[in-house]
Amino acid sequence: MFYKQEIGSMKKPDYLIRAYGKQEFHMLKKRALKETVELMENAGLDNIGIGGEMYRWEMYENPVDHLEGLVYYGRVRSFDNRYYKKASVVGKIRRRSSAYLEEFLDVQEIARKEIKVPITGPYTLMDWSFNDYYPSRLELGLDFARAVREEILELQKNWKRNGPLRIQIDEPAASTHPWEVSTFVEIFNETVRGLSDVKISSHICYSKDYRTLYPHILDMKTTQLALEFSNRDTLNLGVDDDSRKGFKVIKDLQDMGEEREIGIGVIDVHSDIIETPELVRDRILYVAKFYDIDKIIINPDCGLRTRTREVAYQKLRSMVEGTRLAERVLGLS
Repeated sequence: MFYKQEIGSMKKPDYLIRAYGKQEFHMLKKRALKETVELMENAGLDNIGIGGEMYRWEMYENPVDHLEGLVYYGRVRSFDNRYYKKASVVGKIRRRSSAYLEEFLDVQEIARKEIKVPITGPYTLMDWSFNDYYPSRLELGLDFARAVREEILELQKNWKRNGPLRIQIDEPAASTHPWEVSTFVEIFNETVRGLSDVKISSHICYSKDYRTLYPHILDMKTTQLALEFSNRDTLNLGVDDDSRKGFKVIKDLQDMGEEREIGIGVIDVHSDIIETPELVRDRILYVAKFYDIDKIIINPDCGLRTRTREVAYQKLRSMVEGTRLAERVLGLS
């Protein structure tokens, strides 16, 4: 059976968006969390993450708000019409308080399915900040890594379920500087150094060419890479190379030595088109022709916060139904 997971974010309900910046936000966020957990569980996922990240507004600002050594200068554009407050590092990075603990405790109380915690990675925090203090990007990234590791250790102390704590370290910036992959890997590995009883995965999305991350990324201490493929794929049915051109690169990664779990993005999160279960099936079957079936994880390309909650639910349902179709073909069900 294939393991079906989400990646992280989900669009917040309108009532929570309207309440942002007001006292009502803190009174309504747990309601939104419960509704989102229910949505994900009803979709049939095996892992509902942190419940769509209802408590945090943005993946950069949220952790930065809990760190010392940074000041905000203004907003910059991330993509489309979305902006975030960009900070400058003006002193030594130190962790002041937890950015994830409150939501982490609440989702453990609410969720029936397995959970994981998506955490913004240190390389991305470093890359998305101005540096007015550290002599190098590496030294800045390593201090971000130590702060993120402290966060993980605190979450682990508050883990109330059986089995290892699952942590997904999100590193969207990793693919934007292919000449710096060895630096990225060194920073990432500092983050997870000395951790035990923690299952580490990493999400990297929208690389122009994942092959440029190799061979350095083979030294990255992670058990799973969750990657994006559907955004560059066709909508045609079939398990041939031309139909599945978005997934062909996995063959090259395998040839370069990749043999870890791969979370294959079978749902495009930047389109309102609802992929049919048959399309999801064929995307999975194509990868299963050459990659170890036991190491294929099923997920969307990225978080679904850019879609309406209705579209997101339909996409997740199609992902689950398509996975079941693939399992029947492969004799796994």
